[in-house]
Amino acid sequence: MGGPHTRESLARDLRALRLEPGDMVFVHSSFKSLGPVEGGAAAVVGALEDAVGPEGLILMPSFNLVEHDKRATTWNVETSPATTGWITEFFRTMPGTVRSDHYSHSVAARGRRAHEFVSEHLSREGLESPWDKDPWGKCYGMRSPMMKAYDADGKLLMLGVDYHSSTYVHVVEVMYWHWCRKKDPKADYSWIKREVVGEFWDRQGRMCRGKVGDADCRLFRIRDYVDGVLAELQRNPGPYVKTWG
Repeated sequence: MGGPHTRESLARDLRALRLEPGDMVFVHSSFKSLGPVEGGAAAVVGALEDAVGPEGLILMPSFNLVEHDKRATTWNVETSPATTGWITEFFRTMPGTVRSDHYSHSVAARGRRAHEFVSEHLSREGLESPWDKDPWGKCYGMRSPMMKAYDADGKLLMLGVDYHSSTYVHVVEVMYWHWCRKKDPKADYSWIKREVVGEFWDRQGRMCRGKVGDADCRLFRIRDYVDGVLAELQRNPGPYVKTWG
C-alpha cells in the first residue's frame, strides 16, 4: 500500500479530471474522503492552485449554516467560521483569501479577480430567494459570487461529496420559482430533491469523473448543470419537487 497523498499527486489527479490552467472552479469538498494527505488541507488547496495556475480562481462555500434564526445575529464576515467542512474553513482563514458578506451563504475566493467575485454580494440586483435579508443583498442575485461563476461558465468540482452538497441546486430553484411566477405571481417556492436531480444529471454524462486521492469526484460546467436541470424541471417537475404535508 502506498504512502499518503501529496500536493503533487493530488494536482496530477485534478489535472487528469480535466481541471485546467485558467479555470474558475467552485469546490464542494470532504477532506476525509481524500484519505491520508501529507500536509493536510494546505496540500489540498495547494494542489487546486497548482491545477488552475496563477490565472485561475478558486471559490468555496463559506456558509454560516448555524440555526436559521441565529445566522444574522452571529454573522461576522471576518470571524464567523465556515460550516461547510474542514477544507473550506482552512481556505477561509488563509492569507490572501477574500470572503463575500452574506449572513448565510457567503463565498470565499482566492486567485485571479477574487475580490471582484466576492465584493458585490451586498447588491440587491437580481432574483429573489428565501435567503434574502436586510441589510444584506440578494443571496443568488446578479452580483452574487455563485451567479457570477454561472455567468462566467465556471466549473463545479464535487470533491468526495454527493449531490446533497451541491448548493447550485438552489440557483436552479430560484430560477424555476421566477419562471413559475411569470405564470402565477403567487407561486410557492419549490424545494428540489437533490439526490433525484443528481441521478438525472449523472445520466446525462456531461462531466468528468475520477479519483482525486481516494475521493470519488465529479467535474462539470456550472452553466451546463444549472441550465440542464432547469430545463428538465420545467419539462417534468413531478419527480424532482418536494411535496410537504
